[in-house]
Amino acid sequence: MLNSDSVLRGNTELKKHCHINHGGDGDSFVGVRSDVNSLSVCFPIGYIFPSDDNELRRDILNLIGVLSRFSKSKDGNVASQKIFSRETVNFPVQAYIKIMLNYRNANSTYYMDKEVRYVTGTRGKKNWPRSIKQKKPVVQDNSFVYLDYIVQETISNDTNLITLVHEFCVYESYQKVGWLFPGNPPRKPRLQHFDKNMFLGTIYKKKHEDPNDKNNALFDNMISMIKFLGDKDVASQFYFGTDRFEYVWQNLIDYTFGVDEKTWFFPKTHWILNSDKTKSNAALEPDTIMVLDDKVFVIDAKYYRYGDSALVAHLPESTSINKQITYGEYIANEKKFKKKFGDNVKVYNAFLMPFGCYGKSFPCDAAYKHIGEAISNWKSGNNEYEHVQGILVDIRYLMHRYIKHDEIEIQRLADIIESATIKSQSQTALEGLATVQ
Repeated sequence: MLNSDSVLRGNTELKKHCHINHGGDGDSFVGVRSDVNSLSVCFPIGYIFPSDDNELRRDILNLIGVLSRFSKSKDGNVASQKIFSRETVNFPVQAYIKIMLNYRNANSTYYMDKEVRYVTGTRGKKNWPRSIKQKKPVVQDNSFVYLDYIVQETISNDTNLITLVHEFCVYESYQKVGWLFPGNPPRKPRLQHFDKNMFLGTIYKKKHEDPNDKNNALFDNMISMIKFLGDKDVASQFYFGTDRFEYVWQNLIDYTFGVDEKTWFFPKTHWILNSDKTKSNAALEPDTIMVLDDKVFVIDAKYYRYGDSALVAHLPESTSINKQITYGEYIANEKKFKKKFGDNVKVYNAFLMPFGCYGKSFPCDAAYKHIGEAISNWKSGNNEYEHVQGILVDIRYLMHRYIKHDEIEIQRLADIIESATIKSQSQTALEGLATVQ
């Protein structure tokens, strides 16, 4: 855990304040959480700590970004249920981090109003209307010459209210997430008393006056912080994250490997009743459909513990396996897919589960590892989709590497699934031949 004193001194060893979720009872939360004045970061199943604090700091920021982008579940919830107490609140961690990043990227300076003054001088932007009105020219060579002018100069004013509010927000950010940002702490704010309405009014006024998009992004983050601070009575507990990281895993896999219009691949059912009435049912929905050339890959993203534990009890069971085979059979036989991909469309099946390639269970030097396949005794094994390949994916690699419909990663994954399936089919054929003989 990280206490507020160590945060403010910057004397932190990040790894001591981080935890890897191994999926056991009461160990499901992934994200950032605090209890009173302490804070910890919880990583998902399969994550392996880097040896360097700078890399770990990068991983923490990346985890927050992944959670923000991919944590929407099917029911639209972004974060988990409040799991700590009634006083637990949703913590706008991104706003805090972005305020700190803005401050650091601005060389530890604050937002300041620019004041325009008009003074007498020879350097600067000349204001001719004011110069003509206020200054007397001299006659020189039958012409008028101005020896001095009214010039425009812009100065920064650090006493304006918006600067004082920004000071407050930066200091508040540093108290909560400053451990992510090595360096000298910001100065204590001159405004010591928190006034939600006055702070918000100041920010909204400046947001209306300043058209700069970068500054407006800063103002939006300050607004999120002020609302957070104003909506809670006690700054005791907060969290940013989810108890249902399986949705993040599914969305991350689908974003990287899947096609956008996957509903076309959903098998549907309906009732035809003797009363001439009909009833349409909800379609079966595979997690991800990956397409490479004329090949279709049905992928089920399983946030299971096998890649971490190596226990067979943590592998997908019959319901999931048979469902995958059903998906594959539907695509392989439906006319619309034959029309698009050819009469003998190749359909492959796979489970994707998280692991750490530098972990103890499955050490390797690759981001993907084939661990076997699942089959069903009600199928011959002659069709590609009847072999459901088990693939481990390095979760840290994917969380840093995800690109929308990543062609390179799609090709890598397809090659692993296809080669494993071909090998298995060949073995099945040999076993069948031996039986006949």
